[in-house]
Amino acid sequence: MSPPRTPPRHIVILGGGAAGWMSAAALVTAVPGVTVELVESEEIGIIGVGEATFPSIRNFNQGLGIDEAEFLAATRGSYKLGIQFCDWQRPGEHYFHTFGDFGALSGPMALWGQYLRLQAHCEGGLGEFCLPTVMARQGRFRLPDTDDSIGSRFTYAYHFDATLYARYLRQLAEARGARRIEGRVAEVARLPDGGVRALRLADGREVAGDLFIDCSGFASVLMGQALGQGFVDYSHWLPVDRAWAVPARRAPGPLLPYTRSTAMEAGWCWRIPLQDRTGHGHVFSSRHTSEERAREQLLAQLDGAPLAEPRLLRFQTGHRERFWQHNVVAVGLAAGFLEPLESTAIFLVHNAIGRLIQLLHQPAEWAEAADAFSAQQTRQYQRIRDFIILHYCLSGRRDSPFWQHMTGMPLPPTLAFKLHAWRETGMLHNYDDEAFDETSWLAIHAGMGHWPLNRSPWMDDVPPAMAAHYLTQRHGAIAQLAAGMPLHDAFLRSRTGG
Repeated sequence: MSPPRTPPRHIVILGGGAAGWMSAAALVTAVPGVTVELVESEEIGIIGVGEATFPSIRNFNQGLGIDEAEFLAATRGSYKLGIQFCDWQRPGEHYFHTFGDFGALSGPMALWGQYLRLQAHCEGGLGEFCLPTVMARQGRFRLPDTDDSIGSRFTYAYHFDATLYARYLRQLAEARGARRIEGRVAEVARLPDGGVRALRLADGREVAGDLFIDCSGFASVLMGQALGQGFVDYSHWLPVDRAWAVPARRAPGPLLPYTRSTAMEAGWCWRIPLQDRTGHGHVFSSRHTSEERAREQLLAQLDGAPLAEPRLLRFQTGHRERFWQHNVVAVGLAAGFLEPLESTAIFLVHNAIGRLIQLLHQPAEWAEAADAFSAQQTRQYQRIRDFIILHYCLSGRRDSPFWQHMTGMPLPPTLAFKLHAWRETGMLHNYDDEAFDETSWLAIHAGMGHWPLNRSPWMDDVPPAMAAHYLTQRHGAIAQLAAGMPLHDAFLRSRTGG
């Protein structure tokens, strides 16, 4: 029996949490006439931690018509200008991955190239020429300008409580017609072609549908267990496989508008500032340290009293061989997991949902749509994998077996080519389906002090006085703009009334 050409009318989502309710809210908003049912059980906990996000979350929220101030108040959220990386190059050193702009990236007036020429005469690093980096260092925030000035050339993301975000989206989705069904899945009823016909719950009820979205977390009940989709293992390159997570009281002092990642002997610790607390965690490799030692190291990092006992999460980095098989689509942790170094978990969810909605509006066969979706998602995971590995392979650390492994391992060919292009020519090469643009790659290269061996001869054609004037003017404009901005805490209170 060939798959139908018409889009599915009845969609069943298995699992709540952020992934499930993001899926439900987006589908009922963007697919007219669709019936959406979400099955979740209160017996099954969700992985809800302080979540740091990627700027594209703003587009997702705007697409749902969400008011930013209301959203931040409901999720106890804060603004995020990027990520500060501490001790990644060497202990005591830090740099910033910005959501901003470094001017031209190529050509004779490429800012990074002229900065290198005149570095001896410049104060600070390349980040001094990027507005959100300076804002973050001073703890300041305001929304970007709407013109084409330097004050408009940055973006931002959020920190928020993922459990509260799921609750907020549930209210929105149910108000727009989504239906929640409380129940635990006891059996998956199959179709003759191998797809899923219905979810059979423990109390005997059946929930049938045309299309099923697996948001069941690491269990991957539909895609992994029922359909038997294999797992593409990335643990050779990304061996971290555990994380301790704990909330802590908010420490006295300013509310910082950025995430912090601090390198440790066998992994790294995160710090995510929310309005009323701070999320802390330690991502580590169990091959290189014990769970108990990692827990002790996390607790030593806290800047406020813990509000709960640390919770241990076990995982494997990688993704399912396919993301859409028969009439089942895997989203979120059911599809795969990449360590949260660059806050891509929520991005991977809404990117998958957006791609799915786009395909549902096209009159293609399901098999054709499934192939296109799986190929695109596979590339997305590979591109993010390479960007995460970049942080490790450029490190100057060799002070533990973990760092010796991470800095000495063979690289994926896609990443090796990018590094070669940058080292030899100063070219920031990007593939299709990249999550991170050239500016993000430059931020990591510059932060790690990883500069090209060669650069375009055109850069030397620019008179030094002209280049110096350009750098001085930009530096001064950024410093003046940042100095006139409110502190992040004050701006946030003015928006949320908190």
